[in-house]
Amino acid sequence: MTTDELIDNLNAHQPPALGKLNGSVHRYDDATQTIELRYQIDESFCHSGDIIQGGFVAGMLDAAMAHVVFVALGEAVIVATLEIKVSYLDIARPGELRAIGKIAKLGKSVAFLAAELHNKDGDLLAIASSTAKIIRKPPGS
Repeated sequence: MTTDELIDNLNAHQPPALGKLNGSVHRYDDATQTIELRYQIDESFCHSGDIIQGGFVAGMLDAAMAHVVFVALGEAVIVATLEIKVSYLDIARPGELRAIGKIAKLGKSVAFLAAELHNKDGDLLAIASSTAKIIRKPPGS
């Protein structure tokens, strides 16, 4: 399966949480092992007026980190977050947001990952790092 076909398949069968965040996989760069997810976030994700609640920001970053593993491995796996650290650098507001997920190190059963969240102007809003367990699905599941 080509990378484009894999991305199309991920978008066609995305997890419900990614759908609720109005997110989709946009592109993958094999050379740098980075992925870009785009989100269309509306006011329903906000508190205090037009500020996106931090848990949703963490969810967007976490999804980018998981999806980069899906594409890099090119096989059906579960990416279970063991630990995540999020630093909020600026206020995230509704609109188009881009999360860039990157593999720092990919082992057989553990991945070390990083992500950034940007607004449509390219401003860096949040960064994250995580450690995730890779669980391979049995064939046919």
